[in-house]
Amino acid sequence: MRYEGKLYRPPSEAYSYIVQATIGCSHNLCTYCDMYRDKRFRVRALDEVLEDIDRAGTAYPMADRIFVADGDALVMDVDRWHAILAACREAFPALRRVSCYATAENVLEKTAEELRALREGGLEMLYIGPESGDDVTLKRIVKGGTFADHVEAARKAHEAGMRISVIVLLGAGGVDRTAEHARETARLVTEMDPEYVGALTLTVIPGTPQARMVEKGRFELPDIPTLLREMRTIVELAEPTHTVFRTNHASSYLPIAGELPRDRERILEAIDLALGGAIPLKPEYLRGL
Repeated sequence: MRYEGKLYRPPSEAYSYIVQATIGCSHNLCTYCDMYRDKRFRVRALDEVLEDIDRAGTAYPMADRIFVADGDALVMDVDRWHAILAACREAFPALRRVSCYATAENVLEKTAEELRALREGGLEMLYIGPESGDDVTLKRIVKGGTFADHVEAARKAHEAGMRISVIVLLGAGGVDRTAEHARETARLVTEMDPEYVGALTLTVIPGTPQARMVEKGRFELPDIPTLLREMRTIVELAEPTHTVFRTNHASSYLPIAGELPRDRERILEAIDLALGGAIPLKPEYLRGL
């Protein structure tokens, strides 16, 4: 299988076969992100992708999950997606699900009928990263979508029968927007009503626009207790129907998991214990991207 550059996938796709159908991210403007800054976005030649899938099917015939990369593979046109999904079904008899990263814009630019057809073809879950529900923060980090855009994208995906995993970013609002960021992110989780929520922690990466903002005094990353309090607010105020909440990303100081609303009090208790020093936090040398 041929891969170009570094590959990224959600923690829950650790054992998935990765199909690199696109290179980079079609948006690639988020101030905090350097995942695809060394790549110029393009869609890979379809014959190469299909050949990779065929080879992988021979090498790993029992693979049951596929993650389609890179950054927002849903941007591909529907015909290309159908060819890839058909090839995956053919190559992997045990296939249970196909997933990919997506932006709100990716979802909104496709019709309801197109999304339903993709779901019927096997595209079962979308990972969408609004990072924040605070429109001021979304504008600052150049996310490319608003609170309302993400709510509508979630509605369309759910109506198509897809599951969604929402990615939020502790610290994205900086010190000055920490309360608004946490509160509005909880409201966004409520409105998007995802099946999964993953809370990551912002890391300021050298060379990114976010790092330059820090150098110029235009952004200050909240301290660790404030980051934990942001997570506490999100858990306390979010009212999804049934959501698996995780902080299992390498960036997290406090790895934790549970279901909302069922495990709300247990999660809040764990956060409070961490804030009080009774639960140790992950040391910096074990954190990553």
